[in-house]
Amino acid sequence: MAKYIIEGSKRLIGEISVGGAKNSVLPILAATVINRSSSIIFNAPKIKDLYIMIKILKSIGCKVKFSNNIVYIDSSTIDKVEIPEDLVREMRSSIILLGAMLSSCGETIISYPGGCEIGPRPIDLHLSSLKAMGAEINESHGFIHCKSKRLTGADIQLDYPSVGATENIILAAVKAKGTTIIRNAAREPEIIDLQNYLKKAGCKIYGAGTSVIRIDGVDSLKEVEHTIIPDRIVAGTYMIASAITGGELVLKNIEVDHIQSIIAKIKETGCNIYNNCTALKIVGPKRLEPIESIQTLPYPGFPTDIQAQTMALLTLARGTSVITETVFENRFKHVSELIRMGANIKIVGKVSIIKGVSELTGAKVTAKDLRGGASLVLAGLAASGTTIVDGIEHIERGYEELDINLNRLGASIKRQF
Repeated sequence: MAKYIIEGSKRLIGEISVGGAKNSVLPILAATVINRSSSIIFNAPKIKDLYIMIKILKSIGCKVKFSNNIVYIDSSTIDKVEIPEDLVREMRSSIILLGAMLSSCGETIISYPGGCEIGPRPIDLHLSSLKAMGAEINESHGFIHCKSKRLTGADIQLDYPSVGATENIILAAVKAKGTTIIRNAAREPEIIDLQNYLKKAGCKIYGAGTSVIRIDGVDSLKEVEHTIIPDRIVAGTYMIASAITGGELVLKNIEVDHIQSIIAKIKETGCNIYNNCTALKIVGPKRLEPIESIQTLPYPGFPTDIQAQTMALLTLARGTSVITETVFENRFKHVSELIRMGANIKIVGKVSIIKGVSELTGAKVTAKDLRGGASLVLAGLAASGTTIVDGIEHIERGYEELDINLNRLGASIKRQF
């Protein structure tokens, strides 16, 4: 397994362009199976999860080429409905193929998905919603078999604004008979990006970004070209890299509106942040200030996907900070690793209490999930001495060339087997 070796205490300075969003490109790649034609997707990040999705698309018969951050897909050659179990178990997002394959083929067989172990993420909302649209679903021996000649539009009230469930319903509804309405829908920017892709393909879909989405089913879709939005979580991670090293970074190719909740909290630590619509400059302070309270929430609240990185930042703040995790119950796996580096953190249920220390010290730590792994890299950038981060296959699921980009900004990080 690969690892990062980080020599810390180096101030980051420079510019970086943020790539395409992981949580946007994956559902859009799933959506390309529906048009049974060609799609060209620009600004696709070179991350492990994208390569897994490409393997899945190829396994069901799609022709796929990935070059220079552009994915070319021809889904007219689909000839299989079963998604390989080994690939599904590598990536949680594979579950969005349920709705897409029902729209495209009227049938799919998929195993329960894998991915980061950050707490229960039941797919009951996905399955109950598809059943409401007329899908026949049989669950047996870890596999889900979905089938329907043609789905029928339905009025669906989600108990929770789940991003995955919202995406699955949208993908199932685009060719369903009649109208589907999703109430209490997820409002994330990635949902808007999916709607924009589908509209270009000829779908009749309205309301993404609000709590009510309407989809009027159509008979067929057309060829489409689409550019993926910038990754707001990657942008937030680089902002924290600047803050934790007292650095001075300029982030380009971002959507500032998508990261307002992150900007607001990082400003509380004493960072100076200047921005326009698509670029941002962040200057880290000499000593970080604590944040009295952070609570992770669905968008537009503070993202759970940036919680771990923010915790790493607050380990060096001058005082006590409190983070409450409300989205996933097992998203504090990075805490024990940060403590190895000298952090003072206590966990009480869903609440973490971080008492800032004057210095972190390099140590051998292990990434146990994607965002927790990123937090360890950030801590290593600021720590004195050498930090070795094992398990970086988790980190590479969502960050494109993280080591190379950080080195360009003045870090000392080596990727080693």
